[in-house]
Amino acid sequence: MRFRHRAMAGFATLLLPLAGLVGLASPAEAATSATATYAKTQDWGSGFEGKWTVKNTGTTSLSSWTVEWDFPSGTSVTSAWDADVTSSGTHWTARNKSWNGTLAPGASVSFGFNGAGSGSPAGCKLNGGSCDGGSVPGDTAPSAPGTPAASDITNTSVKLSWSAATDDKGIKNYDVLRDGAKVATVTTTSYSDTGLTAGTDYSYTVQARDTADQTGPVSGARAVRTTGGTTDPPPTGDKVKLGYFTEWGVYGRNYHVKNLVTSGSASKITHINYAFGNVKNGQCTVDDTYAAYDKAYTADQSVSGTADTWDQPLRGNFNQLRQLKAKYPHIKVLYSFGGWTYSGGFGQAAANAAAFAKSCKAVVEDPRWADVFDGIDIDWEYPNACGLTCDTSGPAAFKNLMSALRTEFGPNYLVTAAITADGSSGGKIDAADYGGAAQYLDWYNVMTYDYFGAFDKDGPTAPHSPLTSYAGIPQAGFNSADAIAKLKSKGVPSKKLLLGIGFYGRGWTGVTQAAPGGSATGAAPGTYEAGIEDYKVLKNSCPASGTIAGTAYAYCGNNWWSYDTPSTIAGKMTWAKNQGLGGAFFWEFSGDTGNGELVTAINNGLNQQTNQATQTY
Repeated sequence: MRFRHRAMAGFATLLLPLAGLVGLASPAEAATSATATYAKTQDWGSGFEGKWTVKNTGTTSLSSWTVEWDFPSGTSVTSAWDADVTSSGTHWTARNKSWNGTLAPGASVSFGFNGAGSGSPAGCKLNGGSCDGGSVPGDTAPSAPGTPAASDITNTSVKLSWSAATDDKGIKNYDVLRDGAKVATVTTTSYSDTGLTAGTDYSYTVQARDTADQTGPVSGARAVRTTGGTTDPPPTGDKVKLGYFTEWGVYGRNYHVKNLVTSGSASKITHINYAFGNVKNGQCTVDDTYAAYDKAYTADQSVSGTADTWDQPLRGNFNQLRQLKAKYPHIKVLYSFGGWTYSGGFGQAAANAAAFAKSCKAVVEDPRWADVFDGIDIDWEYPNACGLTCDTSGPAAFKNLMSALRTEFGPNYLVTAAITADGSSGGKIDAADYGGAAQYLDWYNVMTYDYFGAFDKDGPTAPHSPLTSYAGIPQAGFNSADAIAKLKSKGVPSKKLLLGIGFYGRGWTGVTQAAPGGSATGAAPGTYEAGIEDYKVLKNSCPASGTIAGTAYAYCGNNWWSYDTPSTIAGKMTWAKNQGLGGAFFWEFSGDTGNGELVTAINNGLNQQTNQATQTY
């Protein structure tokens, strides 16, 4: 995707420490096992933010940790993250999450909390011992329980049962999680959940707690649909209808997973690409962890209508996607890595493709969200060619990377890639072995947009997503038809090609003619970036006045824009079906109207009977 990923600078500053460490443990000599230290990172008078850091200073791994301390009366923890924090009077206890309890020698982990009052902690204990580096006893966290089975399903209830977890010191109880939020704690291996809504999809997991109050990993997820009620039907037809959901859209754009429900789009798509994971040091990694799995949602913001709690195992976009899949079981979600900004890391990744693939699967299958993702999408811009940076990995690197991903992920995961749509002779499609790599992939998202735009500030004005060539097109091969034809000629099956649609326009300013091909002086003003604007804005601010090469254009004042409308999308979907393509995808949800009219156009267009008549665009 050509869109740049923007760092949320204003938000990030809220997370930076603003005060020095307050040391409860400052060992004067070499420690034999582990330490726990405290820092007050922010203080706003009526409250504060605190952080504990546990470090393994010994020579053997620590399998779990529990930090205890006392606050003076009037001081308390109000919320916490990266640890399960409980209290008994003025005594506070923090236990590791299922995913951050193991510490190798020399490793450390931190957890934080917001507090009320002004007191400081005292009487620190780490796993029942000293916090200043003395010997720390270890304990093994419990295993994951079996995936729950569902029975006795009614309009408003379901009975769940599961196989027991194991632990070296015994199991104390189980937390039952509905759509990622805890609904009950039981001492047996069964639970009946009541008060549910008829005709509604839910997802259940279970997590064990041992006698030391350590929680283990969550079980596999069980999807349950209550009887009765009505719901939107899943989309018909066999075509892929995929949309990109951007991780950073929850900030300035204020676009959340629930918007897919309120717009009606969720019932009209088949797949979501969650964008973007980063590629660092040759490995896949989560980019914005706050947006991905920590941001708390209120009941009115949440897909399920249930507010997040401070101690639930998963929050953020990932939990909202989990809830969306429970409500719309037909939707599959892929984790997309790379994009315009993060593609610079793929060269190093390709140098050890097997290690890269292993790291990606570890992220996708992280036990906190293993049920959320159904596959992986690679958006490398561009192998053996130039995007934001230039890659010199060679023409075989992309194929080798895709082969390693398929080997690692196996046949039951989706493996896809977003690729260039440069159909010119000797262009980017010719730079890598896309034909050879296709055998390892379920499909290609062919980025048939961003061909022309105000990155060429002088123009000429041209549609950024032309379906076909036309007289006066600025660059031969820069159109969807040529790109698809070239990929087919390299042996890529038609059904493995998805046509790309942009839910935005590109525009110039300083233009003196309404027809395409005019000169310009620069980029037209845009809400988030000059030269780019969402469809939902352009349809009203600069309505389409004509079409060229299957794409709409508009001339307003001295600004010239090109973008797709429901009408041009209908034409493109007919063309895609006549070409035997596997479907369509789009960048990205937040550019659509509040009632999802572009998603509706894609769904309707792909579901209609194929028109075999000759079409002129």
